[in-house]
Amino acid sequence: MEKRILQTTITVLIMVVIALGQRPYRVGTTTANFLEIGYGTAGIAMGDACVSSVNDVSAIYWNPAALAFLKKHEAAFVFQPWIADISTAFVGTSVIIPQIGTLGLHLIHAGYGRIDVTNLNAQEGTGETYSADDYAFGITYARQLTNWFSFGATGKFIASKIWHVSASALALDLGVVVQTHFFSTTGKRSDGLRVAMSISNYGSRMRYDGLDLVYPIDPLPDENGNYSDVPGQYRLSYWELPLIFRIGTSLEVIKTQHHILTLEVDALHPNNNSESVNLGGQYAFKIPTTGEFFVRAGYKGLFMDESQYGLTLGLGMVKYLMNNIGLKVDYAFRDVGILGNVHSYSIGIMF
Repeated sequence: MEKRILQTTITVLIMVVIALGQRPYRVGTTTANFLEIGYGTAGIAMGDACVSSVNDVSAIYWNPAALAFLKKHEAAFVFQPWIADISTAFVGTSVIIPQIGTLGLHLIHAGYGRIDVTNLNAQEGTGETYSADDYAFGITYARQLTNWFSFGATGKFIASKIWHVSASALALDLGVVVQTHFFSTTGKRSDGLRVAMSISNYGSRMRYDGLDLVYPIDPLPDENGNYSDVPGQYRLSYWELPLIFRIGTSLEVIKTQHHILTLEVDALHPNNNSESVNLGGQYAFKIPTTGEFFVRAGYKGLFMDESQYGLTLGLGMVKYLMNNIGLKVDYAFRDVGILGNVHSYSIGIMF
């Protein structure tokens, strides 16, 4: 039964990738692209290759099904200054409910700062400023159907605002994780090959609307005596969300009492770019009753046409405290080509 489910899952995923992997790539044809940046410092340090190995609350973003394998409640805050003085942040929490599953809540924010208002008569600025912000709020449910298979789903509300113009949409994230005996060094499924997939941002389209799109017009500019200031409004087009299909596999190639080396490879198919592959690895050193230390590295955007992504690096630690509480701190570095370097910081607590 297990083998049949695994074969069916992999076959369906390969067929979907082949069917969707066609030119053109539709670059620049989606909105709310802050959802593609990546949130979760550990995953970012591994080159975004974590759809099957993610084991913290950031699974809400990468693959909601992985949330079902968490052993403790968890909360985390991720701060990631992005390019061009854009700031992004992620706040997430998960709660394990016995016999029911794991519930999660998260909020993502992307802020673009204050921008000067200009026009033809005041090209250096009118003295006014405006702001632009994107938000995504979601609720996640994940559950293990067996001790080796889990599924998860996230329903989320997405909103974007630019001065007096705004847009919103509803979306759904879906994911599954399958644990197998393959290549297990201990014979346990939890130590064997993991196969996982997720689909992110499947939802409604967004259309911007608001006061800034209303302008007075003269329907008959060449005639006198008519109404010259008829209220008019620009009607913008609907834009799709950045749909991302991920499939990945991971394996703990080394696992001893104090040392664990995990490797992962993910394949991605977005609806607004070419297919790509992400590679990542994590080395964990455990000190009993004290904590864990992590060294991570990866490469994002392999085989992507004209990719600006590249090497990623990171460090992390978990400090065990009293009353079964753990404090987590992580850092990640990401190379974004001509756009510079990006750093991600996170702090979390397990309880």
